[in-house]
This record gives sequence, structure tokens and C-alpha cells, in this order.
Amino acid sequence: MRVSPEESFREYVSGRLAAWSRVAFLLTGDHHQAEDLVQVTLVRVARHWERLSARGEPDAYVRRALYSQHVSLWRRRWRDVDLRADPPERTSADTTGDVETAVMVRQALGRLTRRQRAVLVLRFFEDLTEVAAAEALGCSVSTVKSTVREALARLRTHAPELAELAGSTNGRHG
Repeated sequence: MRVSPEESFREYVSGRLAAWSRVAFLLTGDHHQAEDLVQVTLVRVARHWERLSARGEPDAYVRRALYSQHVSLWRRRWRDVDLRADPPERTSADTTGDVETAVMVRQALGRLTRRQRAVLVLRFFEDLTEVAAAEALGCSVSTVKSTVREALARLRTHAPELAELAGSTNGRHG
């Protein structure tokens, strides 16, 4: 029995929603903005689903749509306005290393521009090559390389605690 395009789309979203939501959160740094980004992206994908599903694996298209939607915010007038407030300090007893690391990384990503966050998430969270990241963002490989270099330099300056973290995790895995 042939699955309808609507059912096929529902199955795809069901299987990939958590992954796309994590990526969107890393890009935006805000749960509500991440939900909006995923929703807008999936609406765009739904319009082309029958063609995309017929071609096979739609992840590349969804990734490009997600990042393009995020990047398009750079071009809006209010792109430099950060509407997010810093999250309140946690007062609970949960101060495990994983939580501290996650907060530290989230705060560090919040210090970057949208473009820098997008490139770092593509390269280091999604583990894409420079070529694949450039394709996802619709820019040149040299733009990806220079943006990674600028973002890492900015992190070294504004988030030196991550260098200490990287040194300690290298020792654990090495």
C-alpha cells in the first residue's frame, strides 16, 4: 500500500523533529525562537514534500531551508536587536558538569553573531565539511573558513572558559 505524501511528511517530521529542534536552538539560543524557526522551515518543506520525498533523503533540503531561514534574519533591519534576555541563574541544586558545560556553551554561542553561530553549529555540531556548510548557507567555502576563524577568535577573547573546558575534555578522550 502506497503511503500518502501527507503521511510520509508526518512520519519524517516525527522522526527528525527532535534533531532539527536541537539545531534550531543552537542557532537561536532561545527555545521559543527555535520552535518558530523549525515551524517556519517545516511549512516551507511541506510545500515541496512530494517532490523532495520522491528524490530520496530530504535532510539536505531541510537543513538548507532551516539555515536559510535563520540567515535571512541577518538581512532584516532589526537584525542587531537581541530580544532575548539572559536566562536567570539556576537556583536549584543541579550543578552537574554537564549542565554547567551546556550553560557555558549556550552563553558563549550567545556572544556570537547569527552567521558565526550558524557556521559553528554546521561545522562542529552537525559535523559538516566546509563545502557542505557553504552549500547549506548558500555562501562560498572561503566565507565559511573566515567565519569559523572569526568566531573562534571571538570565543577565545570573550569566552576563555571554553579553552579550559576543551583542554580538560581532550585529556579525558585522549
